[in-house]
Amino acid sequence: MNGADAVLASERATRAAVSRETRTGLGVLGAAVAVGIAGDLLLRSAPWGINITVFTFVLVAAIVGMQRWAETDDVSVGWIPLALGAAALMAWRDSPTLKALTLSALALVLALAMLRARGGHLRLAGLANLALGALASVADAAMGTVALLTRDVRWKELGGGGWPVAIAVLRGTAIGLPLLLVFGLLLSAADAAFERLLGSVFGFDLASGMGHVLLAAFIAWLAGGVLRTMVVGSDEPGPEVVRPAGLSLGMVEVGTALGMLNALFLAFVLVQLPYFFGGVGRVQAAGSATFSEYARRGFFELVTVAGLVLPLLLLADWIVRREKPGHERTFRLLVGTQVALLFVIMASGIHRMRLYWGAYGLTELRLYTTAFMLWLGVVFVWFAWTVLRGHRQKFAWGALMAAVEMMVLLHVANPDAMIVRVNASRADAATRFDATYAARLSADAVPPLLATLRAVDDSPTRCHAAERLLARWEGEGDWRSWSLSRGRANAAVARHRKELQSMSCPVAASAVAAPLPAGPAVVR
Repeated sequence: MNGADAVLASERATRAAVSRETRTGLGVLGAAVAVGIAGDLLLRSAPWGINITVFTFVLVAAIVGMQRWAETDDVSVGWIPLALGAAALMAWRDSPTLKALTLSALALVLALAMLRARGGHLRLAGLANLALGALASVADAAMGTVALLTRDVRWKELGGGGWPVAIAVLRGTAIGLPLLLVFGLLLSAADAAFERLLGSVFGFDLASGMGHVLLAAFIAWLAGGVLRTMVVGSDEPGPEVVRPAGLSLGMVEVGTALGMLNALFLAFVLVQLPYFFGGVGRVQAAGSATFSEYARRGFFELVTVAGLVLPLLLLADWIVRREKPGHERTFRLLVGTQVALLFVIMASGIHRMRLYWGAYGLTELRLYTTAFMLWLGVVFVWFAWTVLRGHRQKFAWGALMAAVEMMVLLHVANPDAMIVRVNASRADAATRFDATYAARLSADAVPPLLATLRAVDDSPTRCHAAERLLARWEGEGDWRSWSLSRGRANAAVARHRKELQSMSCPVAASAVAAPLPAGPAVVR
């Protein structure tokens, strides 16, 4: 046997000695590094847009590819269209609020997919179980790479052939590269000639290179934890929350507390009835609260009340002891009465905000809190249909799906454009339309704002808005930040550029003609 045959035989023996766990771990490590490099190339540009869409496709492709390569058992694919759909929304609207909601939904989908990969149940899991499962997924993403490097990959199995030398070189590179970047950055900052030398030798900015390496390593670290959970799984299923035997209350205690709260809600509803039927005239009647106090402050307090009642009722259902057959009927009657009274309170909040819109216009805060109130209304209907009918285990999943559907509806409604249209449709829009605020909104608001701006009578407000539009939407910019709304905004401003320039604030003649102030005399 010659030398080449001996080397080939040694490599075959090494591959045979490598376990499936080690091969899978090495594959996951390689995929994580690839995802980290892709993340560094895609995610460095802000604001995020289509780059999040492309990165999500890369991450999903890495997960699916590794699951197929490792022949992972019990693979769930239901999360994939949800993740890709949420990622596609990032390339649609430009509103920062919508993007934050979309990123939160994307992270939640990925966390629940990791929970499912660990053996957890989603559709029949309680709200606390899902919350703890999501937190466990975050911990897996943060620390999964440690288990991948120390437990899954059995480095001793790679002892044949040239593996020891290669592994030693990789370890030395991993240790030396951060040291090289840190000390090279410090030395280049200490001496300009040395900085030029490094730039001419390596052909790149050391500080920029260090930023690329650190960002790619950070993304690869998180991707390694996600991939490990999705591919390797875990012996431990999702966390379960079981009520301790001593943590419970009798029907008398719970019924008394709910009854007192129902009496308070009923008193509030009775006070609100005249406002429902009296309209603006009743609100502005002598001796009543001012219009602003009634509409603005009252709405946000009612949103808080509605938001607090839901966890309170879920806690009551979880903690109450139903020792007799009549206890269940009493509990449902008390909770059902509270939900019915709460719907009247929520209707009062919507009524207040509707009056406030008509008097003072629409803003992002007012719109999104109204959407939150509407989502709570859907959730309370779902609560009555599931929890009060003895199907508590179905509540959490349905509430999450309602939140996803509300997010999609917000994208369809286009909140920033709606704000401009609603404010422009008011009777006094020509004199009170806040064009400066509208110009600060995202690209979603640009087309309706351009259609409205020419009708604004307030010249200073109009000219400042025109200047802001020209300054913000000069060109396409980095393709990674592209979204459909940003593309439309740039195109719309380009079509109306001459009109916007004619609206721009004129430079005062005195400012142009005034000579520059004389500086101090120079003593030579």
